[in-house]
Amino acid sequence: MTSTTPIRNIVIVGGGTAGWMAAASLSRLLQNRYTIRLVESDEISTVGVGESTIPMIRLFNTALGINEDEFVRETKATFKLGIEFQDWGKLGERYMHGFGTFGQPLWTLEFFQYWLRAWQLGKAPDVERYSLNRMAANAGKFMRPSTDMPNSPLADIPYAFHLDAGLYARYLRKYAESHGVLRTEGKVVEVRQRADGFIDSVVMENGTVVAGDLFIDCSGFRALLIEQTLKTGFEDWSHWLPCDRAWAVPCELSGDLLPYTRATARPAGWQWRIGLQHRTGNGHVYASRFMSDDEAASILMNNLDGKPLAEPKMLRFMPGKRNKTWNKNVVAVGLSSGFLEPLESTSIFQIQSAISRLVGFFPDAGFRQADIDEYNLQSDFETERIRDFIILHYHATERNDTPFWDYCRTMAIPETLRRKLDLYKSSGRVVRENNELFAEIGWQQVLHGQGVRAQGHHPLAALLDEKELLDFLGNIENVIGKCVDVMPAHRDFIAAVVAAGQPGTARR
Repeated sequence: MTSTTPIRNIVIVGGGTAGWMAAASLSRLLQNRYTIRLVESDEISTVGVGESTIPMIRLFNTALGINEDEFVRETKATFKLGIEFQDWGKLGERYMHGFGTFGQPLWTLEFFQYWLRAWQLGKAPDVERYSLNRMAANAGKFMRPSTDMPNSPLADIPYAFHLDAGLYARYLRKYAESHGVLRTEGKVVEVRQRADGFIDSVVMENGTVVAGDLFIDCSGFRALLIEQTLKTGFEDWSHWLPCDRAWAVPCELSGDLLPYTRATARPAGWQWRIGLQHRTGNGHVYASRFMSDDEAASILMNNLDGKPLAEPKMLRFMPGKRNKTWNKNVVAVGLSSGFLEPLESTSIFQIQSAISRLVGFFPDAGFRQADIDEYNLQSDFETERIRDFIILHYHATERNDTPFWDYCRTMAIPETLRRKLDLYKSSGRVVRENNELFAEIGWQQVLHGQGVRAQGHHPLAALLDEKELLDFLGNIENVIGKCVDVMPAHRDFIAAVVAAGQPGTARR
């Protein structure tokens, strides 16, 4: 009979965003019933470029009982309503993937189908005119949802954050340690295994032995436990996602604080721009087989908004995932589990999701294989669907100006993505499978924004005659416009949050 003895000791190997997110959330959720120890070395730098998030981070903060205004002040955060893509479908074009809903559903149909019918008639503006998030982002405005206006679009404003990853890890460390997490400083120089291959302990440089029952590998690309020790194996996706390097550099703030991330396509990759309260984060993700490191660095440095604050830092990576993210008594979280480039800001979400999934399948000393297998199946599904969404941005393009874009436009794609493309091209439909991360409207925004055109629309969208249809759309567009008019500027909203935390400042 399998043991039901509870485990006692959880060891997190590695700090950074992944390690301290795991430590903070487990210390809160496990209610001091387990010993949680995090080992990290101050000498090993974290990647620290994942500064853009998606709205699910608010659920994470809520679960931890974090005060959002304090969080914004401590991490130098700004607010995010979506991601703007420049030059992806064609040079000179832009669109935004905005968070949240568009318009409102009518009868049994989603709003997008009514808009699609009108757009195909040549009588509707771009779909962004029916999105509060996209129109507010374009206007540089932001506010939190107004819960006292339940029938207004202002009651539903999904948002995320741009944050300083280093400050975020420091903030979470303070939280975790206040909730009982123990920190051991130093480098791991040896990993000891039991006879059955499970990890028994890690040995620090000073000789300290840290034993555990469950190990969480947050050692980044090194994947010290899951790969270097357990030889779990890796599935390489570079044939679909050819970018394998990035330069990253911060620069001085310049211009307004934009409430969205900007991703600009370049000749062999793309460049991110993320505005924080105190600086702007920048990076150039590129494919080394299509562009030299020097050229990639030059493109980044020549396209900054302000004076660089450091020398650019190079990151090398291989897109893909571990064959198993949970192997024996090791769960890989963050970069140790695999890597998908930050094009849709999914890195921090995947850390959050892995921790939540671990809690759902939390083991006892028996480490039941059926539970581990289901955890891995769910992890694989989530990662593969995010992978498909990122591949879509590269593949659905008309760009033919460089060998890189020629490759991406003509490459073979996963069958799961092919099915979504074919279904959308037929009638604008998108089917969300098994609660995959990105909802239908997310796919529809990117598909249409990248130039993929639906040949038809849902037949039931024709139940409205043309005048009814245009009146319906016009009313929504008018309401969205009025809502944006009453929203404060993003910069002013942040200034009020920061000011509220100053000594002697009265809270409103």
